[in-house]
Amino acid sequence: MQSAPKEGVAGQHNMEELRKLQPRYRGLEAGHRACQGCGEALAARLVTEAAGPDVILTNATGCLEVFTTPWPQSAWRLPWIHSLFENSAAVASGVEAALKAQGRSTKVIAQGGDGGTFDIGFQALSGMLERQHNILYVCYDNEAYMNTGIQRSGSTPHAAMTTTSPPGKERMGKRHMKKDLLSIIAAHHIPYAASASVAYPADIRRKVRRAVSIEGPTFLLIHSPCPLGWGIESDVSIEVARLAVQTGLFPVIELERGELTGVMPIRNPRPVTDYLKLQNRFKHLFTDDPRARKEREHVQALADHNIEIYQLRGEGVDALDTDGADTVRRGGVVD
Repeated sequence: MQSAPKEGVAGQHNMEELRKLQPRYRGLEAGHRACQGCGEALAARLVTEAAGPDVILTNATGCLEVFTTPWPQSAWRLPWIHSLFENSAAVASGVEAALKAQGRSTKVIAQGGDGGTFDIGFQALSGMLERQHNILYVCYDNEAYMNTGIQRSGSTPHAAMTTTSPPGKERMGKRHMKKDLLSIIAAHHIPYAASASVAYPADIRRKVRRAVSIEGPTFLLIHSPCPLGWGIESDVSIEVARLAVQTGLFPVIELERGELTGVMPIRNPRPVTDYLKLQNRFKHLFTDDPRARKEREHVQALADHNIEIYQLRGEGVDALDTDGADTVRRGGVVD
């Protein structure tokens, strides 16, 4: 049993204790069946907490749908609609149009993984953006088709090993580049688009609140490690996610009407090998094969390119840079 909060001056309760006693709103309840260390589960929880209760969710087929809704159970505490891989944005568009016809202001959030967003569902997403539906689309980017056997997607990074891009005599993992989805989204000139990482929860919450406050289409890409697909221990998911940002391989940026308006500065850029060596999907890049060194240099060049074009290199200490912004550690959120 919780004890009553202490009273302070003039009978006022201690605000800090009152805040602790106030239950946090949860759109995604605990007890679902995600793997330990699943970045997507954490990201979805943060998104729904920030968006609040007056929302309707659509969800493309994928890991998030599978581990939250094993029939007849559901971990969702919000109106939630399962769609196909390819049409979360289309279903959300219909829901939004119906709400508008009824004169209701409930926000619609469409959700999908990278497979359902970068590849299979992109046509529906592009149409949603072009028609200017009042919807926030959130892509949980774990960089492969994880729930169907870790096949490569358009988001899978160059040189990564998946079950359909194995390293061998012909190539060192995935031959192609990770699709630059944010630039494609920006070309639609929507009011707001951004990227974020589960390593920085306050940044996610801020961007969700901003996105849902905007009238019109908005987009959020959240980098979400998958311990199974990336070959990492479940207790290092957040460390790996943070390294993706600190190396420059996953830029955390904001765009308005297609123009860059904000970045998370990198205080001390880390070499990409710090990020790659923690993941089994890149272990072939640390062998004696002479192609391995060239591929590592190639990946470093990609990170350097991101740092340059987005001007990610910080200048001194910044409370909101990659070392100053809040982060998640084992046991909870640390500000």
